[in-house]
Amino acid sequence: MRLVAKLKSLQRDWVSWVPTLWLGVFFLIPFLVVLKISLSQATIAMPPYLPLFDWVESALEIRLDFGNYLFLIDDPLYGAAYLESVRIAFVSTVITLLIGYPMAYMIATAREPRRTLLLLLVILPFWTSFLLRVYAWIAILKTNGLLNGLLMSLGLISEPLVFLQTDLAVYIGIAYTYLPFMVLPLYASLSKLDRTLLEASEDLGATPWISFVTVTLPLTIPGVIAGSLLVFVPAIGEFVIPALLGGNDTLMIGKVLWNEFFANRDWPIASAVAIIMLFVIVGPLMWLNRINSKTEEATS
Repeated sequence: MRLVAKLKSLQRDWVSWVPTLWLGVFFLIPFLVVLKISLSQATIAMPPYLPLFDWVESALEIRLDFGNYLFLIDDPLYGAAYLESVRIAFVSTVITLLIGYPMAYMIATAREPRRTLLLLLVILPFWTSFLLRVYAWIAILKTNGLLNGLLMSLGLISEPLVFLQTDLAVYIGIAYTYLPFMVLPLYASLSKLDRTLLEASEDLGATPWISFVTVTLPLTIPGVIAGSLLVFVPAIGEFVIPALLGGNDTLMIGKVLWNEFFANRDWPIASAVAIIMLFVIVGPLMWLNRINSKTEEATS
């Protein structure tokens, strides 16, 4: 019996070590490599940065250059790019939540097999190339595109409006692209909702809106937080959508990273930008995770 219990304990430990090993290989090691590059100096070579460790007369010399981080603090361009990225990601997340919550509610309250069909329609865009979907929005939003043509044919406008290369186009692109990441966690929370609580609320005289605000919404806060994180985190570092749908004044940190790596070939500065962006993302993640834990404790 002791041998069986020990084997089961080893199996549990092995299962817990698998995700730890995965994170170590695919997150921690790349993070340490980028951190090392961010503390080096740029040079004309391959790779285009100086090594941190060097042997000089049988002695190990360590060169740590924090000037890259000081440069990012002194240059207002990078601060503006961080703020712009956070702003666009936040607004896009709110738009996605406002669209995704009614969709998730409709799917969760639908009967089978309609529910399965609606879930399939939400996941269906993933079967198409990401770039093709973004280019499709260019055809829709351009001056002589489908949207302006529809509005003019309905008589709502007399001349084409400018949608493409604006912040509105970026919001639309991000909300459309990451909408499934918002809908699926919300659907998971709504599908587990105890309907008898809503019936009790209605029996006590609450209107449907009051029941939603006081019962449905508080109980689905974990799904709201999970969906918002799944949209906000990738949106803050988005590069393709702002580059294709946004204007020249749409400055996001993903575009700054691209320029520093490939145009300027300044890998240390680019790595420092990436490290700071990581901490910008980790802060809200920890805060929202704390709120989510408190919410789950209160509802359990």
